[in-house]
Formats: sequence, C-alpha cells, structure tokens
Amino acid sequence: MLLLRTPNTNHTFMARKGFSSLFLSSSKTLSSSLSFPSSSIPSSPVVHNLTESMMEENIENAELIIKKWDPDSSSIAHLFHQRKEAKEFLKSVKELRRAMHFLVSEHSASNKLVLAQNLMEIAMKRLQKEFYQILSAYRDQLDPESVSGLSSDGLSNSEYEDEVESEEEIKIAGESITKVVREATNAISDLKSIADCMIGAGYAKECIKIYKLIRESIVNEGLYLLGVERFGSSQIQKMNWEVLEHLIKNWLNAVKIAVKTLFSGEKALCDLVFSASQTIRESCFTEITKEGATNLFRFPELIAKSKKTPERIFLLMELHGALSSLWPEIELTFNSESTSAIKLQAFSSLQRLGESVQAILSDFESTIQEDSAKTPVLGGGIHPLTQRVMNYISALADYVGILSDIVTDITPSGNSPLPESYFESPTFDDGSTTAISVRFAWLILVLLCKLDSKAEVYKDASLSYLFLANNLQFTIEKVCTTRLKILLGEDWVIKHAKKVKQYAANYETMAWAKVFSSLPERTSPELSPEAARECFRRFNAAFEEAYKKQASWIVPDGKLRDELKVSIAKKLVSDYTEFYGRYIVMLSGEKNLELLVRFGSDDLGNYLSHLFQGVAISNISLSSSSSH
Repeated sequence: MLLLRTPNTNHTFMARKGFSSLFLSSSKTLSSSLSFPSSSIPSSPVVHNLTESMMEENIENAELIIKKWDPDSSSIAHLFHQRKEAKEFLKSVKELRRAMHFLVSEHSASNKLVLAQNLMEIAMKRLQKEFYQILSAYRDQLDPESVSGLSSDGLSNSEYEDEVESEEEIKIAGESITKVVREATNAISDLKSIADCMIGAGYAKECIKIYKLIRESIVNEGLYLLGVERFGSSQIQKMNWEVLEHLIKNWLNAVKIAVKTLFSGEKALCDLVFSASQTIRESCFTEITKEGATNLFRFPELIAKSKKTPERIFLLMELHGALSSLWPEIELTFNSESTSAIKLQAFSSLQRLGESVQAILSDFESTIQEDSAKTPVLGGGIHPLTQRVMNYISALADYVGILSDIVTDITPSGNSPLPESYFESPTFDDGSTTAISVRFAWLILVLLCKLDSKAEVYKDASLSYLFLANNLQFTIEKVCTTRLKILLGEDWVIKHAKKVKQYAANYETMAWAKVFSSLPERTSPELSPEAARECFRRFNAAFEEAYKKQASWIVPDGKLRDELKVSIAKKLVSDYTEFYGRYIVMLSGEKNLELLVRFGSDDLGNYLSHLFQGVAISNISLSSSSSH
C-alpha cells in the first residue's frame, strides 16, 4: 500500500493500481499547491515518455540529497546550519512532490512511485527534526519577553545610568542586540520554510504538533515566571484579604507584560511561521495560548465574585482599569473566531468587576443610611461617620476615570429612602453634568441627611447647629482639597458654604440670645442705679451660664472658629463696652463693686478667645477683673 498526502489536509490517500482514481479527485488541489497545473501535463506518447523520464530523474536527484540527510542514518545533526544545503533539500522535496503527482496521475504502477513515497517520508522526518531543533535551540531568541527585555536593558544603560559608557561598550551592546535580532530573523525564516514545505506535502498535522509542543510550553513558562497561578473559585473565597491583595498586585503587573509582549509576540511569530495558511496560524495560536490566556483573564472575575467590602473596591477598580486599558490590544491579538472564547472571558471579567464596584457603592450608601450610633460627639465636633464617609469618597474620586466607565446611570440610587426632590444634580459652567458627579453628590447628600438625624441627639439646640456647621464645613473642606471639587463644581461649594453660615447664625442666635438680651438697648433711656445694678447682675449670670456651657464645645476648622468668635465679639463686646462705660462711673461708689461688675471692657474678648477649643471651664477663671 502506498500512502500519499494532499497539502492543507490531514487526509491520506492510498495510491496503487486499483485506487489511482481516488487520488485523481484531488489533482486540482495538488496541482495548484505544486504550481504544476494538470493542463500542462503532456499527452502525446513521445512527450509523455520524455516527461516520465524527467520525473524519474528528479526522484533520483532527490534521493541523493534526501538520503544524505536521513535522520536514521546521517551523522550530520543540523541541516539548517548549512543554509545552501538546506535550500537544496527543500527544492528537492518540491521536485519530488511534482514527480509523485505525475506518476500517480499517469503511471501509478511505477516502482519509482514507491521509492518517491519512501523518500518523502524520510524528508518529512528530517524536517520534523529540524523544526523541533530550531524551535528548541532558539527558544530564547524567539521568546518575545526576553527580546523586549534585552531591548529595554539597552535603553536603560544608554539613557538612565549616571556613568557614561564608552563608545566601545555601546558598540559591543549594539552588536549583541544586532546578533540576537539576526539569529531570530534567520530562525523564523527557516521555520517558515519548513512549515511551508511540510504543509505543502500534507504534513501540516505533524508540523503543528511540534510547534504547539514547544511554543505552548514557552507561553506557560512565561506566565509562570510572571507569577500567574491557577485558582478555583473556592480557593479565592477562602483566602484572606492580605493574600488576595498580593495576588491582585502581582496580576496587575503580569497582565500588561502578558498582553503587550507574550501573547502579541506569540501571535506575530505564528503569523510569520504559518503565513501560508490563515486557518493554521489562527488555530495554532489559539491552541498555544487558550489555556494560559483564559486562566489569566479569569482571575479578575474570580476576585469580583469574592466577598464585597468597601475597602476592596479600590483594587477592583484597578483590575477594571487594567483590563479596560488593555482591551484594544486584547481585541487586536485575539481577533479570530477561534480565539473568541478568550476575548469573551476577558470581557466577562470586565463586566463582573463593574458589577461588583456598583454593588459595593450601593452597599456603602446603605451603610450610611443604616448607621445607628446614638452617642453624641463631644462638643459638637466631627462625627466619625463624616470622617469615614468623606475620606472614602475623596479616595474614590482619585479613580474618577475608571468609575466614569462603570457608573453610567445619571439618576440617583433607587434604593435610597430619600426623595429625589432633596437632590439637585451638580452642574458645570456649560450646564452639563455626569453620572459619576451625580453619584458622588448623592452619596454626600445621604451623609448630610444622616447627620441631620445625628444632630437631634443633642439636648441643646444651639449645640445641634454647631454640630451641623462643623460637619458640613469638614465636608466642604474635603471636597475643596481633593478631586471632588472638579466633579462637584464651584456652585456646589458655594451652595453648601451658605448652609454653613446659616447653621452658624442659628447657633449664635440660640446660644447667646439670653446674654444679648441682658443688656439694654443703646437707644433706651438712662437707667437708675438700681436698674443698672440689676442689668449687671443679669449679664453676669447669663454670660457665665453661656460660657460654662460652651467651654467644652469645639470648632476644629480654624477659619470657621475665627469667624464665629469675631461675629459674637462684634455684637457682645461692643454692646457691653458701651454699657460698661456708661454706668461704671455711676456705680463707682458701690461697696464690693468687683462682685457687681465682674467683667471689664477688655475681659470679654479674652474669654471669647478661649472658646471652641474644647478647654474645660476649670482651666479658665471667671473671677473679677482688675481692669475696673
């Protein structure tokens, strides 16, 4: 039985006297691949005999070079180290194919056909061996990661080292790089020649098998060296966050190299070696990268499915950002039908990450709304919820580019108990707004509404307003000193700054109303000594009560603290100084005057300067002044 293969197929045809008609059915395929159209085969007896003689001579010539390189008997190891000999070898294989085609078509019983088939088998064995040897010997030169790494080293030496290299060192480095590129180019050229020859002879399957064996191991080794491991969902679920954080950071570094260098370089190599067949190069690249690439792109999805906590959102966004930035290259590299499953996995991970980020944001909003802490903050200071929420939101603002791709819904959260009428979308100078700006503004509104309920735990209404002023001022300050200001806009800041002033005014009115009312109007008639004495007593009692009550109150923001002090002093000190100057002379003859007039005109300012710092009253004496 005689075995003869057709190019670009894995079918084997049996050529002998009774089966020649079977082979003839594929003669068009054979003719086109061998550049020997059936129409050119001579038909006259004389020409036919001449052609047959030429074909037999071709077989004899091929026998000389092919048997010389018989892998089972030849002591010479590497055909392609002798480039001229290799070229002759490939040419002889092509001529052998033409001769076999002719004999099968015209003289299938020829003994020369059996010899030709045996020679073809020997030639294919040699080419398989050469293919394997070249792939193995030049795996470093054909490793895209190593080549790019060497190039990077060259750049870093010449551009970034403090010590200037000599011209000779630069020349040696350049020659080294040139040598690597030349060796890689020659190796690729040889691989392509062998692949073309084997595919043309119908040995594509054997060729691909060798190529996949070597190159898949290189891809897997590259991923292993990058720290890419295989994990199942249950393994990820059981890992603590510190371990996951390490794996995520490693993945973020690995995926860039894998996509930009490892996979793209492997695709380029496949395209060059198997340029003769698009189908073969696509399927070959798929088989080499499918397992490793699918595992690489599945990792973010496994992370996205793990436990969702607020602090995890940042690394989830980094994973999303990395995949998004690499997406054009992923699409370009895995652009065939056979690699669609790989691209689909990457897209699935991208979607899952976005869904997880959205879920964490929704959970975070619910956490604000459900905060049930009832303990009032000492002195009306900044509530821990305010600090926690604003620190978190301002940190999220650093990822606005990524979040803008994830958050696309322009309407506030549908899970919130707050009516939308409470909310006014932030707008910019051109009247536009963005989904992410709306989402941030909404989260802050949820916080402020929660703070309104927190203020209700204070028994003193004036302290409630001071608490609201403090916390809103803290919120505004966070916005103004982070990227939040760009997202929310100047109008948002101005609007909420007015609210701070209103809260401060309400505090002042309620905290100091009794003190203000204890002094007579400037336009009131002259008081009698007794009325003046009573007015001093009322002021003393009202001021001491207000001051002692507020001695432990706090205003952390320096600007707001100074504004409050100035506002109170402007009204109180001015009115008291006028009253004091008007009646101190009238009462100068009073016995124990220091008990009646306990504050001099300069004392009030000194006392007010100690307010809003949380200083206990025991540290400040409210004894009579020596100024009168």
